[in-house]
Amino acid sequence: MAQDKFNLTFWGVRGGYPTPGPTTIKYGGNTTCFEIEAGRQHIIVDGGTGIINLGRKMMREFAVTQEPIRATILLTHTHHDHIQGFPFFVPTRHYHSYFDIFGPELLVTKEPFEEFLERVMQPPVFPIGTEELYSTRRIEQTKHGSTLVLQNNGQPVQHYSVGQIIPPLPDDAVIIRINHGYNHPKDGILFFRIEYKGRSLVIATDTEGYVDDDQKLIKFSENADILVHDAEYDEHEYGRDTVVRQGWGHSTWRMAVNVARAAHVKQLVLTHHSPSHDDEALEKMLAKAQVVFPNCILAQEECTLELL
Repeated sequence: MAQDKFNLTFWGVRGGYPTPGPTTIKYGGNTTCFEIEAGRQHIIVDGGTGIINLGRKMMREFAVTQEPIRATILLTHTHHDHIQGFPFFVPTRHYHSYFDIFGPELLVTKEPFEEFLERVMQPPVFPIGTEELYSTRRIEQTKHGSTLVLQNNGQPVQHYSVGQIIPPLPDDAVIIRINHGYNHPKDGILFFRIEYKGRSLVIATDTEGYVDDDQKLIKFSENADILVHDAEYDEHEYGRDTVVRQGWGHSTWRMAVNVARAAHVKQLVLTHHSPSHDDEALEKMLAKAQVVFPNCILAQEECTLELL
């Protein structure tokens, strides 16, 4: 049934900066943005340049249905490749849109998340400010151990912090659990586990493996139907190349596979593709990963996966 759908669509799969051109046509050149549809709930993870095409699609749908646009936007962190498309996300400029936006605590600058989001759209770096976004927006910080609950009763997203008691929920509630990884400079990264009707999806982009693997992430991802995991580097690029990338906050494909195997996830999706990797290079990495974890694929723009 349509109301039971749980789909993941990739609108941006690249890290660093956009890489359009003939060598990235298959997997895509836009920076990170994922769309999740869970029943009637619409969730967007990150605002890289992929969110621009997603916004255009949402406006086309509105032109047909005339139904108000409503979505929950989750930002894993505030690095440029995860927010650079947000100022161009057209639905935020329209009166008929409502967004619950959740982002991380900014541990380095100490500024409130809402103020940061306003700053990235202020002149001189952008021609208009947030005062010209006519959508209704609720903007909040969230952190490790928090839980977001989305229900179909017209209420805003419920935001529970650590220790708060979550009341009994209806079967069609969408639950988003939040974990903070510290191995990405300098504020770390938020991981999201999205659960709906017994199925689960984990988003773990911009993370770097540990010795003996990331046990916290493994536990967080346990038995997930799909794990979307950073895999920016091939093994020789990580610690053996002329540029040593250890400490940059990104994983090799093997680090991603190690988490997937230990967590017993059903499917692994490699994402945050390096801007230096064309389609051919990505497929070579995928072939290596599939030897170790056969149910592994590459994130691909405008590709939709269904959680069954």
